[in-house]
Amino acid sequence: MPIKDVLLPLVGEPDDRAIAAIEKCVAVAGDLAARIDAVAVEEDVSVRPKLALLASDDAVGSETLRGTTDARGLLRAFDDAATRFGVRHVQDLRRLPGDEIAPALAWQARLRDLSLVPVKANSDQSESIIEQLLFKSGRPVLLCPEELATELPVTLDDILIAWDHSAPAARAIADALPLLQAAASVRVITATDNRSDDELRSGKALVGHLAEHGVTASFETVRIDGSSVGKIFEAHVRSNRIDLLVMGAYRHSRLNEIIWGGATKTVMGRPPCWVMMSR
Repeated sequence: MPIKDVLLPLVGEPDDRAIAAIEKCVAVAGDLAARIDAVAVEEDVSVRPKLALLASDDAVGSETLRGTTDARGLLRAFDDAATRFGVRHVQDLRRLPGDEIAPALAWQARLRDLSLVPVKANSDQSESIIEQLLFKSGRPVLLCPEELATELPVTLDDILIAWDHSAPAARAIADALPLLQAAASVRVITATDNRSDDELRSGKALVGHLAEHGVTASFETVRIDGSSVGKIFEAHVRSNRIDLLVMGAYRHSRLNEIIWGGATKTVMGRPPCWVMMSR
């Protein structure tokens, strides 16, 4: 199924990196000939007032609102980009407390083909939004690292598939099929130190499956050698100038990855390029 209806969650402040990520996400939606629906969230920000000499008794110990994040600024940047690139677009403004943002965005994403998510490096809020989208929307997510936004490509020609024969990886490949069919180069890698016969057969079988869909792909195994799988993906992306990494999310339990670390948490925390994840 082609990607024609995209959600763009906008949370935080309209700084330079956030605006660059918005512009790049809009450009990608335009390249896909998709409509993009931006949902910007005004988040209440509250602080405890400091005790001042002239403070009234009622003020002491109470909680006052400092204001909200500048969601309207994010929407202005979005509207400017969509108008400039000629992309069909819709926008919405919501005001939500922090703990309701991620679930509300996941609910919105259920009637979209894809969520395009600007990602702040090592941000708990970004990770929370991505996880809710993965577990609660039933749709894939395409991660846009804000810190790399200015250098990210618009056309995703060189694609890397992280393959481990898991159900999430299989789902990610199915979700990414329209992008794979349009790519100039597709590589499949399995990160392993064993290079077992089962792993080799699985990789070759995936190449054959993709060929049935008109996608020519290569397959190789990559040694881990004491590193983490997430770092292996990152190194492969950088050394091969990959535009898009396609991977399944949370092959192991989420709790296991939180405690011990894992490829999903590594890549989600600081995506090395565009990353498409499914669960």
